[in-house]
Amino acid sequence: MTTTASHHLSPAFPGRAPWGTASKLRAWQQGALDKYIQTQPRDFLAVATPGAGKTTFALTLASWLLHHHVVQQVTVVAPTEHLKKQWAEAAARIGIRLDPEYSAGPLSKDYHGVAVTYAGVGVRPMLHRNRCEQRKTLVILDEIHHAGDSKSWGEACLEAFDPATRRLALTGTPFRSDTNPIPFVTYEEGNDGIRRSSADYTYGYGNALGDGVVRPVIFLSYSGNMRWRTKAGDEIEARLGEPMTKDAISQAWRTALDPRGDWMPNVLRAADQRLTEVRKGIPDAGGLVIAADQDAARAYAKLIREITGTKATLVLSDDAGASKNIDTFSGNDERWMVAVRMVSEGVDVPRLAVGVYATTISTPLFFAQAVGRFVRSRRRGETASVFLPTIPYLLGFANEMEVERDHVLDRPKKAGEDEDPYAESEKEMEEANRQEDEDTGEDEQMSFEALESDAVFDRVLYDGAEFGMQAHPGSEEEQDYLGIPGLLEPDQVQLLLQKRQSR
Repeated sequence: MTTTASHHLSPAFPGRAPWGTASKLRAWQQGALDKYIQTQPRDFLAVATPGAGKTTFALTLASWLLHHHVVQQVTVVAPTEHLKKQWAEAAARIGIRLDPEYSAGPLSKDYHGVAVTYAGVGVRPMLHRNRCEQRKTLVILDEIHHAGDSKSWGEACLEAFDPATRRLALTGTPFRSDTNPIPFVTYEEGNDGIRRSSADYTYGYGNALGDGVVRPVIFLSYSGNMRWRTKAGDEIEARLGEPMTKDAISQAWRTALDPRGDWMPNVLRAADQRLTEVRKGIPDAGGLVIAADQDAARAYAKLIREITGTKATLVLSDDAGASKNIDTFSGNDERWMVAVRMVSEGVDVPRLAVGVYATTISTPLFFAQAVGRFVRSRRRGETASVFLPTIPYLLGFANEMEVERDHVLDRPKKAGEDEDPYAESEKEMEEANRQEDEDTGEDEQMSFEALESDAVFDRVLYDGAEFGMQAHPGSEEEQDYLGIPGLLEPDQVQLLLQKRQSR
């Protein structure tokens, strides 16, 4: 079965599998494939951490189903235009030809199927339904949680792909913080009466880290004093990470990310030093700043030029050349890219090893997607480093990197119970995705004015533990952590941090 499943895979596929496994499937991919072939289900949900190789698994399975005439064609549904093209390119490498430009009408006989977006299916569900009814179809639903983004997308997917012969759903991140049901996902009721999503195969970050398939992530958290003026004209000063109201946390966070203060320049300088250290072991390692909006992205790109003397690649989603810029950066060895959400999910730039989380989006879903950009491993021992402001939500997410979450469909509210802690941030996420890089906190920005900020190295978070003591930028204590080698095994990272902590 293994030979048949990958009978025409190129030896270079998957091109970025680590240390000599390129011509074979990874153990989890083979395990998921074995389970699928054994059970032959109509619907199959695979949950695998970002960077684990979901695309390879899906395309190998597609190849097997086509070869055994279980299906005659393939439809891939992806969240974005860029990902749609990425799927078509990956499929072409193993001899499956997908048309990423398909819009209507009969498909050329040169193709085995199409690659489309959820938005595209939402516009013309009957077109895709007719295609499924005419020929036996495998539908691959990439990052399936997007089908719950809006009622119309979910309904369109149900209408379009209900007649499909086989459906393969993929996701790499905790599902959703809302209770919108996701099409073709099975929900099972627990003893507590709450329905949760049920995956057919799960390969979490913890397992992938143990197998060496993904990089360990070192989080470097920065605090500092923030000063801002409220709408009422009051000047407030607070330190990031200290207990304060939700509004004050939000305003202190925005003050830190203001490019005119000292916090961002200091953190970018530290991140660039970390990148220099990492590049000693990974010569083409790149850095990514995830910005909140276009104005901030441009300002950060300018700061990077001042700090490093080299230009950063700027990626804005309403720029016609955004996808091309990502592809170019992926293939060269330039140091920095600054993006507004374009690379938060699924976009494959394996050389990204250092990140700066410079957005106020505070959903666990977005955070997991963002960190997922840095964990894809290419060779044994690579580490990833992500710089964060000391914000309680973010530190919590960082400490829970290895926790697997299912999509919860029911939320029974007990008397006196606090509101869902993710509800408001989920609204923020939806707004962020709906708008073209416009900052969602416009009213909030009007209600205060950032005056000044400074940065203090706070701590390192790794594998659920915390290390380090507060130190000023440029100090020996900070350099101790910025200078961690970029090539280390996970247990070596742990040992090194423990030694430095005891010292």
